[in-house]
Amino acid sequence: MKKTLFLVPILLFVLFLQAQTPNLLLKPFDTPFGVPPFQQIDNEHFLPAFEAGIRENNAEIESIINNPAPANFENTIVAYDRSGEMLGRVSPIFGGLRGANTNKRLQEIARETTPLLTEHYNNIRFNQQLFNRIKAVYDQRNSLKLNAEQLLLVEKIYDDFARNGAALPQQQRDELKELNQKMSMLSLKLGENLLAENNNFKLVLDNEADLAGLPEAVVSAAADEAKKAGMEGKWVFTLSKPSWIPFLQFSERRDLREKLYTAYIQRGDNDNETDNKAPFLELIELRQKMAQLLGYKNFAEYFISDQMAETPENVYAFLYKVWEPSIQRAKTERDEQQAIIDKNGGSFKLASWDWWYYSEIVRKEKFDLNEDEIKPYFSIENVRKGSFLLATKLFGITFEKRFDIPVYHPEAEAFEVFDKDKTHLGILYIDPHPRASKRGGAWCGTYRNGSYDENGKKIYPVVTMVMNFTPSVGEQPALLSWDETRTYFHEFGHALHNLFADGHYNRTSRSVPRDFVELPSQIMENWAGEPELLKEYAFHYLTGEVIPVALVEKLNKAAMFNQGFENAEYLSAAILDLDWHTLNVNASTDVNAFEKSTLNRIGLIDEIVPRYRTANFGHIHSPGYAAGYYVYRWAGVLDADAFMAFKSSGDLFNQEMAAKFRKYVLAGNAWYEGMDAYVKFRGAEPSIEPFLIRSGLK
Repeated sequence: MKKTLFLVPILLFVLFLQAQTPNLLLKPFDTPFGVPPFQQIDNEHFLPAFEAGIRENNAEIESIINNPAPANFENTIVAYDRSGEMLGRVSPIFGGLRGANTNKRLQEIARETTPLLTEHYNNIRFNQQLFNRIKAVYDQRNSLKLNAEQLLLVEKIYDDFARNGAALPQQQRDELKELNQKMSMLSLKLGENLLAENNNFKLVLDNEADLAGLPEAVVSAAADEAKKAGMEGKWVFTLSKPSWIPFLQFSERRDLREKLYTAYIQRGDNDNETDNKAPFLELIELRQKMAQLLGYKNFAEYFISDQMAETPENVYAFLYKVWEPSIQRAKTERDEQQAIIDKNGGSFKLASWDWWYYSEIVRKEKFDLNEDEIKPYFSIENVRKGSFLLATKLFGITFEKRFDIPVYHPEAEAFEVFDKDKTHLGILYIDPHPRASKRGGAWCGTYRNGSYDENGKKIYPVVTMVMNFTPSVGEQPALLSWDETRTYFHEFGHALHNLFADGHYNRTSRSVPRDFVELPSQIMENWAGEPELLKEYAFHYLTGEVIPVALVEKLNKAAMFNQGFENAEYLSAAILDLDWHTLNVNASTDVNAFEKSTLNRIGLIDEIVPRYRTANFGHIHSPGYAAGYYVYRWAGVLDADAFMAFKSSGDLFNQEMAAKFRKYVLAGNAWYEGMDAYVKFRGAEPSIEPFLIRSGLK
């Protein structure tokens, strides 16, 4: 009893201190460039800030609908676009931290705020008085003497409401509200389950003989991982790509390769408390109901109707066109690997967990090239410098590391970005390495989008690149694989898109179809391997020697290596995604049987597993890429054709072409969309030929 009484005043004192701590999320930030004051934000600030943001947003909506003046562009469209400033400040910070540096409390808050926010946005989306005012402006838009950006803003905002059911009868609007609530919670659950599955498995080795074939750097990284896990003297391999991929590439222990790879592909499909099959199936059913309520046959038709591809049929036709040469090439690659197994007296058939190991042997034999030979030239610092240099050569922008800007984790770095006239362009965060608090994969987002305030003052973007790349080991810097190097340039392309966005309104500042958004990212990958750029950033981390011409030639000769596999594993996942969102499913659908049926139909060989299986397909667990995983190859046609324009001009850094690419593709999204933007840049619609040739499929 005495102990309890003693704790009471301490608890009260702690609560008092928390009450005295100002919630910095409630007002604009007093920090360099207005970036989030990460170190001063407490987890407990988020829920009150969301609640305050909802109250503020509700008051703004009330002001719009109660305005006695007839609806016009300024008092309705612009007023709506400017509303929700506090939520627009808080949500990206919360979402960014949940993805890159989450913890148990943030996950709990997400479960509290997700239904709260879904209800709030439902109330706005289905507010008939608000929709009537928006529709009134939309109906007279062509007589209002609006400029191109203003006209696009009116159309985008109207479509946001109409496509989400604002014009439906009350009963159907109520059904959609309920569906939206359920879908948001299911997406949250699927993401949390996948993070748990990623973190729950470790391959722990304590016998040095089990490390046979592994390069020293891979062994050292596994020893570091073991040390961090409190198992010093052992070796730990995880389900992060920098860990499991090199193990599969080099380990001579076939049984251990199988164990690690099986754990990776089985994520979310282990019939445990974090199994994703049931919640995914429920989510698919709800999406199907939502699409049908909105007048579409299925969710894919709903989603794709607003994209460049226009219809699921167009997407299927495109994917199958690439699928046929891809699977044929993959079969050839399989046979080459099986021949090596047979030659060496192996009495087994190539399996999916063998592919990385034997393809590495084939690459060594065919091109005299392996990852260990490449990596020393691609320290993460060199790759960062290379991407920065590319942006300078193309667009004249420069980067300066800042030590006075708050960061959310010690591994994250902050850079100020300057335009070619040396004026401020934005802030870029780079967070490169895996950790338990970070979800898998690589992505680019914003803590603040670029736009303009109501007085015409520029609001500069705060952009973040988040990756899960090979970390440093001891005194050795982080050395990236070629795939990681290309991914770095890829995410940097997204960052440039965010930095250059120049629209005057929130809704249209960077408004592009999902199957266009990968063009700015993927085109940057093309420059990464060009000798003209490599000689300026690829230096050996020990000797400072520039990457030898002979090694560059090997790298380029091997560019089409394993393309059958890479395309087949990607395309099978994209087709699986499309099948889930076009075919009828119900509560009795067997998730794994459905998946197997798709893969059998398209003829995927047993030796290849889709890049993502249904239960761990994070892209489609949330709405962003649902029925849209195809976009990477669709945009691949655009980026291959666009890069060909630079290449065929005779100048990889053609200034006239770079200026047009910035103007129409990167910065002009508020004026030009999708194919219109591309044609403005290129002068014609893209040809698929450069893509097929680059992929070794023609």
